[in-house]
Amino acid sequence: MATIEHSAIVHAERERVFALLEQVERFADYSDMIESIEPLGDSRYRWHIHAIGMDWSFDVQITERRAPTVLAWESVDGVRNHGRYLLESVPEGTRVTLTVDYQIRNRLLEKAVNKAAQPIANKVSQQILERIEARL
Repeated sequence: MATIEHSAIVHAERERVFALLEQVERFADYSDMIESIEPLGDSRYRWHIHAIGMDWSFDVQITERRAPTVLAWESVDGVRNHGRYLLESVPEGTRVTLTVDYQIRNRLLEKAVNKAAQPIANKVSQQILERIEARL
């Protein structure tokens, strides 16, 4: 399983940042690579992403929602992944750390994705946090 980490400072209070992060279905508004996110009920969502020239789809379940510090999920279908946002108060506002672990079962595809995953995840995470900050 590969791991991706990204961290950034959002110049806003942790509670306000968390309030926007927990609106998972709005992530498509925050990143160009997220095509759509469908709420499925019961804290489940179907993600549709376009990255590295391919369309990816997976269902996730929110596994931990501890305002205003942790939002975590795990895939239940499609691309196997789990991750979490950790929010920490810092003098500049809020440090948001994203950690995602993922696994792709096709070895050839996994090599290509692993090479591209970190920059893509950083870009998506940065877009999300910048656009959240702009909304605040």
